[in-house]
Amino acid sequence: MTKVSLPQARALARARAAKSFNEGFQQVLPTMVATSLWGFVTGIAMVKAGMSELMASLMTLLVYAGSAQLTALPLITAGAPLWLIFAAASVVNIRFVIFGAAVQPFFSRYRWPARLGLGYWLSDMGFVLFMSKFADAKKRGTPHQMWFYLGLIIPGWISWQVASLAGIFMGGVVPQGWELEFAATLALMGITIPLVKNMPMAVSILVAGSLAWLCQPLPLRLGLAVAVVGGIVSGVAAEKYQLKGGHRV
Repeated sequence: MTKVSLPQARALARARAAKSFNEGFQQVLPTMVATSLWGFVTGIAMVKAGMSELMASLMTLLVYAGSAQLTALPLITAGAPLWLIFAAASVVNIRFVIFGAAVQPFFSRYRWPARLGLGYWLSDMGFVLFMSKFADAKKRGTPHQMWFYLGLIIPGWISWQVASLAGIFMGGVVPQGWELEFAATLALMGITIPLVKNMPMAVSILVAGSLAWLCQPLPLRLGLAVAVVGGIVSGVAAEKYQLKGGHRV
């Protein structure tokens, strides 16, 4: 067996890391157009709500959650108490608690500051793409998984921030009549629907979409939280039913 020197081993590890990162980047690249449009819309919405460009920029950099930002905006405009703004944003983003629990086994060996950073960068699309590839992996916490994950979330974060900042600084010149929110929603649907490749995923999306529509009257956008939980529960139940029947679709 040929003995590999330390420099060669390090070069090989870097090459494998770059390959895994690029694989993740190639997966997330087709989704970045839609998420960038959503970031652009969010940036415009913050300026239109009366926030200064500085405050809007700080919000997009620190919060990095379009749904939470859009939920908080009308409350900020209305002068709602700080606790209510935080509560509403937390309810909308409660799905990330579930996401974090799902990816925890893959990153449990890292110290908490690293896990905190990985959690901050996590996005809906990053979670979907990562779990679609590694949910059934027998071995978890591998370097390949880490670099693939970074290839998903870092480019996604950069594209979101660039688009959101563009919306912030261009918000004043965008005509009021443009239906950008609707366009962003259609774009997100366009990248999400092709990801539905089996019956449990279809059931999950149908249940979540139905609950989100039916629960719109709930305060603090609790309907979104209900839809997330309902979608996950129904998807798990559908998968168990499918496996019980001894077949996969």
